[in-house]
Amino acid sequence: MTPYTNGTSKTDSLYGKKVAVLGFARQGKALARWLPRIGARVIVSDMRPVEKLAGEISQYPGVEFVLGGHPETLLDGVDVLCLSGGVAPDLPIVQEAVKRRIRLTNDAQLFMERCPCPIIGITGSAGKTTTTTLTGEIMKRAGHQVWVGGNIGDVLLDVIDQMNREHVVVMELSSFQLELMSNSPHTASILNITPNHLDRHGTMENYIHAKAQIILHQASNEVAILGYDDANTRQLGDYVKGDLCWFSASQMISDGTFMAGQRLLIAGRSSPSGEPKVICGREDIPLRGDHNVLNVLAACAITGANGVSHEVMGATIRDFKPVPHRLEVVRVVNEVAYINDSIATAPERVVAALNSFSEPIVLLAGGKDKKLPWEEMLHLALEKCRHIVAFGEAGELVVDVLRKVGGSADAVTRVQTLDEALAEAVKRALPGDVVLLSPGGTSYDAYVDFAERGEHFRQLVMRL
Repeated sequence: MTPYTNGTSKTDSLYGKKVAVLGFARQGKALARWLPRIGARVIVSDMRPVEKLAGEISQYPGVEFVLGGHPETLLDGVDVLCLSGGVAPDLPIVQEAVKRRIRLTNDAQLFMERCPCPIIGITGSAGKTTTTTLTGEIMKRAGHQVWVGGNIGDVLLDVIDQMNREHVVVMELSSFQLELMSNSPHTASILNITPNHLDRHGTMENYIHAKAQIILHQASNEVAILGYDDANTRQLGDYVKGDLCWFSASQMISDGTFMAGQRLLIAGRSSPSGEPKVICGREDIPLRGDHNVLNVLAACAITGANGVSHEVMGATIRDFKPVPHRLEVVRVVNEVAYINDSIATAPERVVAALNSFSEPIVLLAGGKDKKLPWEEMLHLALEKCRHIVAFGEAGELVVDVLRKVGGSADAVTRVQTLDEALAEAVKRALPGDVVLLSPGGTSYDAYVDFAERGEHFRQLVMRL
């Protein structure tokens, strides 16, 4: 990767270029801050009207704004078009840019082209944030100066000026970011690939192809870490050019991490003696659910490939705190536990959440559908749940699918809002039960993102 020169530099490939940014949310704002610093001429376009953004755009002097739509004239004289995460490549304005042979990119690609230090990149349909966060904590405990960001936390372009070649970046990458990638991280991990975001990618083949970009551009001296237990991920091992490590909860692994009984072990490059080393026991993981065991195994395989000892891994795991909105215990009221799993934006993630509890569950399911199959999840919900409360735009879909898989009318209550869903759950729950917000759909029918939905749930629970 090209070394980055901090600050405005006439050597940067974007110096003096006209760059258009589509979308003025978290990533778009970071681009509007960073691009002028390297001498680019910047124009930002957002579908929202000027009266919605007037207070914010005044904070970006020198940046031109086109608001209320994406007219084709936006592209006149433009050299590069940057897409924010929520902007789909099939928009007419993007397709017009392709016709004009304007380069498409995004904040993650621009960062990776300029980052001065090694990058650990992590993607997957589920578990990215927990694995990324734990990986960062293990690397810090091993003595590294670590920057964690990307699809979570900081947009890394905001802090690239503070990095040097001795640092390490741990970067969560979404399929939306990866579909435009022509670079891969030095260490790249795919945790799993299960049906997700098909409303954006159209087919599983397209979705898998987007995820695979994280390894496809690696060099022969770089490392890929893949989840062995997921069939879609395992097949990508054939495309790895450099070193390949695995993690598994079901198979003994010769180079990577695995479970043996109730112990997590590491073998191969991180065990110089040749003997597998015990990282910790299953009981040492302060996270609920078998899916989180896989996340921990992944973080250990990733950090092991970067020279961290098993002792440091084990100590970090024991001290690790759950990430908000991921099976987060908000409060116990009248012997009922209220759990915030707002991150569960696909039915597959709800399955993992349901399997994390032996207690009777009152499930809050719904949100906005991503054109994913709900049958398996709702069939399991009928077995595990005392009651299901369907809310949001996908609420009617939840009710319909429940009927198809054999659920009675008494098994589900249909409401509109999360406030109503929690109120209904409080009525239904008995002492010893779990009230679980694990929607299965995105938050975009009512909230900016899953975190805002989770915060609203938390506030509602705290008022009980």
